[in-house]
Amino acid sequence: MSTHTTIKEIFSQQRLLPIIQADTISEGIAVTGAMKDAGLTVVEVVLRNEQALALAAEIKKTYPELTLGVGTVYNTALLEKALNAGADFIVTPAVTPKLTESLIDCGKPILPGVSSLSDMATLLEYGVTEMKLFPAEVVGGVSMLKAVSSLFKEASFCPTGGVSPKNQSEYLSQSNVFAVGGTWMVPKEAVKNEQWADITKACKEAIEAC
Repeated sequence: MSTHTTIKEIFSQQRLLPIIQADTISEGIAVTGAMKDAGLTVVEVVLRNEQALALAAEIKKTYPELTLGVGTVYNTALLEKALNAGADFIVTPAVTPKLTESLIDCGKPILPGVSSLSDMATLLEYGVTEMKLFPAEVVGGVSMLKAVSSLFKEASFCPTGGVSPKNQSEYLSQSNVFAVGGTWMVPKEAVKNEQWADITKACKEAIEAC
């Protein structure tokens, strides 16, 4: 099985990519547990603070049954660190030829980020057909997806960046969208007040909307 088709399999049972961005490792583990309690089996940790890699490794150790994505991988050095942390799949915010080649060779499913037609065409040249549209709302959102659906028929997308309960269903109704990602199912107030049951509830609502 080729690397880039495996992403579709990962999201065949869950059309939601919930993003974990925590201030501490213990907080991140608690958020992950709340997501798992909602029935989520695929999660993504974003590399946006110093402890994110350690959090990814701890999630893999604590919840080995979850499929763990590591995101915000924008160069080959971060790719190596993400793989060493135990990533089951790799998510990037953008692509370069060097990064794309390393992603294809890394042996894991990949979800590279695109924001333009040239990004999409470049990935298609490499044989990559599953992509993350990011930041989705900024680069045209649903209108962009509709515009490229007949242009790049083989491409399909996981939009993230501006996806919310208000537009989640509209994104998922597009024929070239296989999943949506975001942080809206992890309310900041719930994290701050350690109300993990509220996160589980929000995640369940997000799942039901899929």
